[in-house]
Amino acid sequence: MIDEQRTRPVRVGDERATLTSILQWQRDTLMMKCAGLSDEQLRRRAVAPSGLSLLGLVRHLAEVERSWFRNVVGGEDVRGYFGKNEAGEWREFHVDDTDVAGSFKVWEETCARSREIVAAAESLDVTGSYEDQKYSLHYVLAHMIEEYARHNGHADLLREAIDGTTGE
Repeated sequence: MIDEQRTRPVRVGDERATLTSILQWQRDTLMMKCAGLSDEQLRRRAVAPSGLSLLGLVRHLAEVERSWFRNVVGGEDVRGYFGKNEAGEWREFHVDDTDVAGSFKVWEETCARSREIVAAAESLDVTGSYEDQKYSLHYVLAHMIEEYARHNGHADLLREAIDGTTGE
């Protein structure tokens, strides 16, 4: 896998530039882990007994971006993209009959909206709330870096199990 597919993080810069560039690096890493695979491979639950798939991770991270940036920081009221099944479970990880291109489009558009919200914020101290808890944009950016980094570790294992490809 080639690093040129990813936006390099800012190594010397202000806090906003540093955090947003590291988050974008993590987003690009997920995209890199999915690159070149067929729809079937993206749907594959490659590490038994886990139900995780690369496509499920993409869909999950679209939901996480939506929740934290659009709803918490942006104050929007955007409902879940993928809904719940009959058992009340979120469907982002249920990908057997999922539109792969459509799922990536949702994630990419949600990431673009997240970047817009961050760019429009007056400062990292801007707050939003969820269930009577306040969260700063600073917290949300740090949390999202953690969320992507953790799931990119999962993506590493999934990709290696699918086709043997390894790399950062």
